Amino acid sequence: MEFVISHLVKSYGSKQVLKDVDFVFEEGKIYGLLGRNGSGKTTFFNCINSDIDFNSGSFYLRDDNDGGKQIELLPEDIGYLVSTPTVPEFMTGREFLKFFIEVHEEITPDRTIDEYFDYMMIPEDDRDRLLKDYSHGTKNKMQMLLNIIASPKLMLLDEPLTSLDVIIAEEMKNVIRSQKQGRITIFSTHLLDVAVDLCDEIVLLHNGRLEPIDKSNLGDSAFKDKIIAALRDQNDA
Repeated sequence: MEFVISHLVKSYGSKQVLKDVDFVFEEGKIYGLLGRNGSGKTTFFNCINSDIDFNSGSFYLRDDNDGGKQIELLPEDIGYLVSTPTVPEFMTGREFLKFFIEVHEEITPDRTIDEYFDYMMIPEDDRDRLLKDYSHGTKNKMQMLLNIIASPKLMLLDEPLTSLDVIIAEEMKNVIRSQKQGRITIFSTHLLDVAVDLCDEIVLLHNGRLEPIDKSNLGDSAFKDKIIAALRDQNDA
């Protein structure tokens, strides 16, 4: 399975944020979408998630096992994790998971609720607490857990490690790595070191276009300097 983007364009008035974006993302890989704050990473995700309209272009799934058949990308095919999680603070973690599973009748859970909590390393004494009392990191874990349960074909992760402490950030990285098989994962970040550590492939969002980067060269300081210079020179979107 591949996620194909063809000639995607998005402007805000006279300001063109995405300029004829063409790219193919492959299943089973984590793609680091690297760009400065304001470069258009969230705009890119919001176009894919149909949260905003775009000017022109298209995107779809392509099944190489079925002769390259084009498949419409449906809302249920997309998981979207944002940097600032929104959860119903009047519910406990356990109530929230139970409610989510009951509402989405098409989902067939492959674990019990406590097994899901265990998988995300959410402590037992947090599971029946109100979500309003959760830390930022634990709320992020809950948001990630919903996407794991839903098992989408395309996972969009928009700066999900921002403001997390080092322990939870490492735990989240391990979860993201464990979930890459069988889906397409795009992880946006403005931190080069995070992209190098976590991602299989790195794509630079530069001047409104996606440019692949050869990750094997990233150990070379001169190559890193070249990337940083490109990010510095681009116009903020």
